[in-house]
Amino acid sequence: MAFRNPLRQIWGIGGKVLNGWIALPSPLAAEAMAQAGWDSLTIDMQHGTADYADLLTLLPIIEKAGAAPLVRVPWLDEAIIMRALDAGALGIIAPMIESAEDARRLVSACLYPPQGTRSFGPTRARLARGDTYADTANAEVLPIAMIETRAAVESIESILAVPGLGGIYVGPADLSLSYGFAPGFDREEPEILKVLDDILAHCISAGLPCGLHCGSSIYAARMARRGFSLLTVSSDARVLESGAKTIVSSFGSACGEFCLPDTKNVGKSTAY
Repeated sequence: MAFRNPLRQIWGIGGKVLNGWIALPSPLAAEAMAQAGWDSLTIDMQHGTADYADLLTLLPIIEKAGAAPLVRVPWLDEAIIMRALDAGALGIIAPMIESAEDARRLVSACLYPPQGTRSFGPTRARLARGDTYADTANAEVLPIAMIETRAAVESIESILAVPGLGGIYVGPADLSLSYGFAPGFDREEPEILKVLDDILAHCISAGLPCGLHCGSSIYAARMARRGFSLLTVSSDARVLESGAKTIVSSFGSACGEFCLPDTKNVGKSTAY
């Protein structure tokens, strides 16, 4: 039976994809994230700490939970793209795509001939998707180009025109840096919002999904209503950091003066 990419199915009925982000190569953390019910989970090999061996541990956890497994590769590198797909990724997010030629390289690495140049050898992908994996792979795998520089924005029409491209993913931190702002998510600057709207309008015109990395679920929901079709919220590392800070802060607030130490005698010896 031919496999289907859940993200293509969601977009096919006009739905929005909620994407989780995995920066920590921990099986326990990945399982905890996967249980939350994301539509997809992306393993970050660029700024996260996972390497190729980690993919073989994390991808089955994501699949078992029913989420679509995506991988952000470290760079536009055909070798790691093909290996991530052979490991079972259903989509590749490639950073710093700035031209149609970059997009063509990405698509080519993701698709088998004659549409592309992907080498055949889906060792784990075949185990995960079945013996007919290669028959469906070109139609289901998603080559997703990250747009995160001025040069990419200026070339957006030609990038979107590349046959086989599966979608766009906006990286707001680097995009903001490119326009002279501090890096970060959930942008409110009118200039950056206009850039986001322009990118989105071109994607809609080209009939391709547009994703955005967000810091909060409230901002992500706002951008979904604006028209973005894949919304990433935070990451496992940031959720852990935020949760730990909230616990410590809440404890201090609830405990109050009762938990404050007597600092007058700290460090002093006691005579007996």
